Amino acid sequence: MTRQQTTTGRDFTVSLFSFGYKHGAPEADLVWDVRFLPNPYWVTELRDRSGLEKDVAAYALDNETGREFFVLLEPLLLFLVRQHAGGKRSRLRIGIGCTGGRHRSVAVVEYLKKFLDRSGCNLNVFHRDIEKR
Repeated sequence: MTRQQTTTGRDFTVSLFSFGYKHGAPEADLVWDVRFLPNPYWVTELRDRSGLEKDVAAYALDNETGREFFVLLEPLLLFLVRQHAGGKRSRLRIGIGCTGGRHRSVAVVEYLKKFLDRSGCNLNVFHRDIEKR
């Protein structure tokens, strides 16, 4: 992966992470609430699994709402990353939240990780609450 540098030559890192609102608000520069996406928690066979698994992620993202969300989010996200990278900051922290931090937010972060990786961003990705119940 190529490292993104600011105009001053400093490295710029995007920290992208999932979290659950029921576990507290995160410290982040940008936060997106994805509780509008279909919730795998309400499907018995998906409930105890996570958004890292393909069928759980597909349940949350592979629908009209999920597709439209990414069509709108991708250009905005690239714009914001470029603007922050061009400034005096060395990092941008982006939190993606759902109710518990195990399904929807994890799936969105994994999708965005692949998207931002293709754009050459220096990424730090983690799932804050994935192990919490």
